[in-house]
Amino acid sequence: MNMPFALNLETVREADLSQPDEVQRIEGFVAAQGGAVFHRPAWLRAVEAGTGQIATGLIAERSGEITGWLPLTVVHSAIFGRALASSGFAVEGGILGADDATGTALCRAAEELAQRHSCTTIELRGGFAPANWNVTTDSHCGFITALAEDDEAQLIAIPRKQRAEVRKSLKNDLTVSVGRDVDDRAAHYAVYAESVRNLGTPVFPKALFKHAMDALDADILTVRHDGKPVASVLSIYHDGAVMPYWGGGTWDARRLRANDRMYYALMCHARQRGCDRFDFGRSKTGSGAYSFKKNWGFEPEPLSYASWTALGHEARDTNPNSGRHQSRIALWKKLPLPIANRLGPFIARGLG
Repeated sequence: MNMPFALNLETVREADLSQPDEVQRIEGFVAAQGGAVFHRPAWLRAVEAGTGQIATGLIAERSGEITGWLPLTVVHSAIFGRALASSGFAVEGGILGADDATGTALCRAAEELAQRHSCTTIELRGGFAPANWNVTTDSHCGFITALAEDDEAQLIAIPRKQRAEVRKSLKNDLTVSVGRDVDDRAAHYAVYAESVRNLGTPVFPKALFKHAMDALDADILTVRHDGKPVASVLSIYHDGAVMPYWGGGTWDARRLRANDRMYYALMCHARQRGCDRFDFGRSKTGSGAYSFKKNWGFEPEPLSYASWTALGHEARDTNPNSGRHQSRIALWKKLPLPIANRLGPFIARGLG
């Protein structure tokens, strides 16, 4: 008499991402739920291969069917501590589940998993969180808008002041290329590494970009002046949207308006690829990047992030605006680029 009831109980277990059948089931659940690319096991495993941080996750099941999924990366850093991140190196990736009860069960299991991995913090980037977790909605905003029906309409859709900058960029001697080969990847990494150094941020390992490119639907758009790359962006395509995820420009990019050309060109390219939305990613509320995206006509949407911290510990601090990191950022901006590129990946792999 009790067997049917027992079979209907929901259980939570750790996923085995080494098993193709397990991965396929999770990928199917993410697609059915309309999850982000950062929910996908493909993303988790690319991050693991590119940074060495452990890919895992928690599955809720009932009667043999998946009812919930929490993608997780075990992030370790000698500077920033240990954390379970959902999802690692991502801007989204919280719980996918049928209801709050499933979400709560996944969070409780995550607390136990964190302790087994000696992680004092869990970070959820979106999705459900239980009442005893800390939730913030004012730290970051997302920016998504529909793409226009053709190139000219796309230009007209950009607000007047920013549109004028794009028009100026179209008159400059700039060339645009899109690809995925070795030369595209080398040009992107060189530009991106210089860009983040100028911002005072360590560059991610080159392997992270390689494995993300190999595992996902992605390409690189590069803007050149006199044959030299001055702006480049690695974009991810998922569920009809393009996300320019890792992009930047050299010091010359601003003078040449290469970034303006880059994003307009990407909008046109993405539409030709069949995309209907442009996902400009997240930015810290009130930051320069936040204002830049608003200037393009994107409306900010507050993002909900949640965190859990083990009793007796402090949440890890990876906020570049915090006082403890300001001096480090100022110092990093002064490093010669070869030194920054050599040291950066060892630090950035722990930012998660």
